[in-house]
Amino acid sequence: MATDGKRRQKSGSGRSLKTRVRTAKGRRLSSTLWLQRQLNDPYVQAAQRDGYRSRAAYKLADLDDRFKILRRGAQVVDLGAAPGGWSQIAAARVGRGGRVVAVDLTAIDAISGVAFLQLDFNDATAPDTVKAALTGPVDVVLSDMAAPATGHRATDHLRIVLLCELALEFAEEVLAPNGSFVAKVLAGGTEADLLARLKRGFRQVRHAKPAASRKDSAESYVVATGFRGAAPAPDDDSD
Repeated sequence: MATDGKRRQKSGSGRSLKTRVRTAKGRRLSSTLWLQRQLNDPYVQAAQRDGYRSRAAYKLADLDDRFKILRRGAQVVDLGAAPGGWSQIAAARVGRGGRVVAVDLTAIDAISGVAFLQLDFNDATAPDTVKAALTGPVDVVLSDMAAPATGHRATDHLRIVLLCELALEFAEEVLAPNGSFVAKVLAGGTEADLLARLKRGFRQVRHAKPAASRKDSAESYVVATGFRGAAPAPDDDSD
């Protein structure tokens, strides 16, 4: 994890001063506040210093440091990859003998060690397109996919759950034994049915909020390790 790369301006009291952004003509207050937050975010500044595409790179680095999901020579699928921060971390940690297949609707600039597919993973044909780009069983499926926020908490939560389910369905089809699955969820963790499905298919399932996730963000991640195969759903004895 990178240290705080923020430049500090010293006042007479010795306290650091945050950069303030004036509201420009035509710019909404919300945009000004977002820009001010970006300028004062130590992970944004660290990403610029370290050459990462986004502050999100430190989220995956943190999760991997804690749960050891990336190994040398592994094949990784990165869903929702743009702008490429996670793919950069994954490619560096699997090394030259490994392979990263990144997927996103938005194009990203080339990254060494990463094969990029520009497509909408919600499209029914997308999973088969990704499978065709693989060189064998996958060791890790990562999903940082997120739908545009609506501001309605229940709706946003449902959208994240649906994306997580989509990523998990794909992971169950391509993961090698003992493979890992990492996906974004919102506060409250994973839905009961989805969590039960994960626990049937993986030896260990945990939730974590990386240090690089903003404190006011509802996001966290589900980390499932030790894939043992897609388990059938429990029998429905209600009939």
